[in-house]
Amino acid sequence: MSEICIDDRLAAHLKSLRLAHDWSLDRLARESGISRASLSRIENSEVSPTANILGRLCSVYGLTLSRLIHLVEDDAYTPLIKRAQQKVWNDPHSGFTRRTISPPAQPLAGEAIEAEIQPNQSIAYDRPPREGLEHHLLLLEGTLNITINDQTHHLRAGDCLRYRLSGPSLFHTGPDSVARYVLFTV
Repeated sequence: MSEICIDDRLAAHLKSLRLAHDWSLDRLARESGISRASLSRIENSEVSPTANILGRLCSVYGLTLSRLIHLVEDDAYTPLIKRAQQKVWNDPHSGFTRRTISPPAQPLAGEAIEAEIQPNQSIAYDRPPREGLEHHLLLLEGTLNITINDQTHHLRAGDCLRYRLSGPSLFHTGPDSVARYVLFTV
């Protein structure tokens, strides 16, 4: 599946989510803090949403980013997902690359992603997609500062941070290295 196809399907799905809530673009702009013009351009597939914008929209709709991406794919549940089959999404604005290594599935509660953030980048989320969402983040390489509930954690390769989301979060990489991690969500 090409990136363009995923972006087009994502745009259509975001529009259908808004319409299913019977919301205008103005209402969604108020709920998400994203301008009406930006939302319109995203829904019309004129621009690709950034990780930050998708995070805000997921919060409004009560979805994890993995679930949102999975909803635009046609994959049925399968127990084995080979690396070549794992979907990759890139946010060129923030240097964020996200590989869905264990996608959402009807019979399973957890999800897992492998992510990479380029040096000296920040990704902020205003609120969690779901209150109390459980994360287990294993940093594979680099350094990563994560701020959860106003507490900053400084991670080095091999460190694991376990937490529940209940407010804003911020991921920030150091100036000299790429941060690569695996995130398990329950």
